[in-house]
Amino acid sequence: MKPIQVGLLGMGTVGSGTFNVLQRNQEEIKRRAGRGIEITMVADLDVDKAQAMSGPYVKVVSDARQVIANPDIDIVVELIGGYGIAKALVLEAIAAGKHVVTANKALLAVHGTEIFAAAHAKGVMVAFEAAVAGGIPIIKALREGLTANSIQWVAGIINGTTNFILSEMRDKGLDFDVVLKEAQRLGYAEADPTFDIEGVDAAHKATLMSALAFGIPVQFDKAYVEGITKLGAADIKYAEQLGYRIKLLGITKRVANGVELRVHPSLVPTQCLIANVEGAMNAVMVQGDAVGTTLYYGKGAGSEPTASAVIADLVDITRLHTADPLNRVPHLAFQPDAMSNLKILPMTDVVTSYYLRLRVADEAGVLAKLTGLLAEANISIDAVLQREADQVSKAGENQTDVIILTHDTREGKMNEVLAKMQLLPTVMAPITKIRKEELN
Repeated sequence: MKPIQVGLLGMGTVGSGTFNVLQRNQEEIKRRAGRGIEITMVADLDVDKAQAMSGPYVKVVSDARQVIANPDIDIVVELIGGYGIAKALVLEAIAAGKHVVTANKALLAVHGTEIFAAAHAKGVMVAFEAAVAGGIPIIKALREGLTANSIQWVAGIINGTTNFILSEMRDKGLDFDVVLKEAQRLGYAEADPTFDIEGVDAAHKATLMSALAFGIPVQFDKAYVEGITKLGAADIKYAEQLGYRIKLLGITKRVANGVELRVHPSLVPTQCLIANVEGAMNAVMVQGDAVGTTLYYGKGAGSEPTASAVIADLVDITRLHTADPLNRVPHLAFQPDAMSNLKILPMTDVVTSYYLRLRVADEAGVLAKLTGLLAEANISIDAVLQREADQVSKAGENQTDVIILTHDTREGKMNEVLAKMQLLPTVMAPITKIRKEELN
């Protein structure tokens, strides 16, 4: 049978990895797919470099639209990234009747509804395993492996840069700014790390997982996004003393009045497996009603780990290339006419528990005032940690940290109490609030 012909848009880190793994394992892949899969055309602005990497038998062009216009190309792999030209090219490929494989989580999180609708209307597939957690097959698990389950929640470490930074802060006792510079020197963080450290990259991925888990449209604009830039070494240390580690989690949860979709730092119990995921690794936990809790762990980025996911999508499309479109796995796991209109909850309606760190004057009655405000709001306390005075203010007052762990309460109510606490004359600095997730 004639091999499937693939056009590759972008011969960067993932593109070159995809080409190399496909070449190296082509016989094994052919045995799995039932026919050969060949990259026969590549588009890249640096034609000479791309030609040197792909060899003499691959046609390399600078214009991606030449790849899309080639009638011999069956699948277009988009590895350009971003929202702009990538969106236009994906929609043009779909209009031309090409299947699409993409690693572009930003594109799908923002424009996925439009793209999936266009693909459905044209009867082609858009596969995106590589868009979430690199080489970890979490999309496959949510779309197919866990189909029998009513998914209750998904929580994951889905950004390797921030996990590396938090691991280094914990191991070395350093503050965020110092570790970020080291992460950039080592190549774990970009020169402009904003998307990573502010939680945007993780929110793109969490948006896609939420749509797959609950059969809702992709709605990145409704996600709550908070990064790790305000975390201090003190919070990492105190969390450890209380039996927790701080991780940046992407969380989506089905609750009685809708769906939670949020990314933020979280205290996770040390004995929880995901709390022990270190360095640049990724991990995703999924809670289903039938299967219970499952954990998916591995490399969330890199040339060949991400290429592994791209090629898995190529194999899937090759197997289903001639199948009736109505018999294929739906893009977002649920049939398009059976999608839910469950609303994404605003963060103020989310119920969780909290870690609070307050820098206060070390004098009698301070703790009683703080706990009194919590009691007035019916917020119960799980634990209190009060340190000995370790700092003297300019006015000569002794200052100390008070750490409070609360039980579950609504975020809006907690914010109201914190506003009152902040006004107390004995609270000497902005209060640190970190959400706590037991993941059970």
